[in-house]
Amino acid sequence: MEPDFGRLEALAGAAIQVTEMPGGASTRRYFRVTLAAGAKVGARTAVAMFVPEGGKAEEIAKEGAAKTGPTRWPFLEVRDLLAASGVDVPALYAEDPSSGWLLLEDLGDDTLANFLARAGDAARERLYRRAVLDLARAQKSLGDLPRDSIVKTRAFDADLLRWEIDHFREWGLEARGHALSAEDRAAFDAIADRLARRIADWPRGFVHRDYQSRNLMVRRDPENLCWLDFQDALMGPRVYDLVALLNDSYQTFDRAFVEARLAEYADATHAPLEPLALEFDYVTVQRKLKDAGRFVFIDRVKKNDSFLRFVVPTVRKVGEALTRLEAHDADMKALKNMLKRNLPDEMR
Repeated sequence: MEPDFGRLEALAGAAIQVTEMPGGASTRRYFRVTLAAGAKVGARTAVAMFVPEGGKAEEIAKEGAAKTGPTRWPFLEVRDLLAASGVDVPALYAEDPSSGWLLLEDLGDDTLANFLARAGDAARERLYRRAVLDLARAQKSLGDLPRDSIVKTRAFDADLLRWEIDHFREWGLEARGHALSAEDRAAFDAIADRLARRIADWPRGFVHRDYQSRNLMVRRDPENLCWLDFQDALMGPRVYDLVALLNDSYQTFDRAFVEARLAEYADATHAPLEPLALEFDYVTVQRKLKDAGRFVFIDRVKKNDSFLRFVVPTVRKVGEALTRLEAHDADMKALKNMLKRNLPDEMR
């Protein structure tokens, strides 16, 4: 479906000027809309989100799995859920799912990633402390979701976690000419099974699923972080969003910075730090393998090569986590050695 700008103008209730904004890895498209005086949305600018596939989730289930469409778009349902829990989310001005349009608050261009490119270390620490504490508060307030909530019906089970690890094997290795030997493939499959089951067995809570620097907007006066891209929220391990935030493929932090934020999260949630940090490393292995494969998939399938430069730093984050785990986990030691054999330059 192509965007119908006439329908967007009718939705805004005024004449509009439209400029397309840079996109990300999804099929969604974004447009900055300047509205003529008298627009019914009560703002001079807005952001129009065009969703060509309507409410279809992009990453919830394995490709090819059956998907049942909710009665309301996941973005809208999760937005309402977050707003009711005190999370800062964009204001919704108007919606027309039949034509693929949502009209949202214009938050400017200061994603956390963009803001940090100009700001100093003090701002980085202040904002990441805020992001961690926001996450802790949100997970606490969303701890008892309604049974019929879309988030409650979706989860990181062992099957989905395992599929994401295979996504790395298929795209992060095989598609790049690094097919595993028969021996390594058998070992990889067994390790992936055990890792997926381990993570799936942990208690589940609310997970944004992509809580990172490109999906947080920096507000000014007062300074606040507004959440974006939450339509794929589901139930999963408590550290999953922490991994997305603190092992963000688009940012680089030293270990002391990460450990300080983990300690702040542990304190805010009254969780023992040592098991939390261990869970963090295991989920880092799973999540960042998936990310590395996904970046190649986006290039090969969606014809967007802008994420390829993040493959190497993402694999290295996996290597760092494996180094911390290998002393007490033979599987993680074997996986590290396997990756070093097959991706020697990236696992330096």
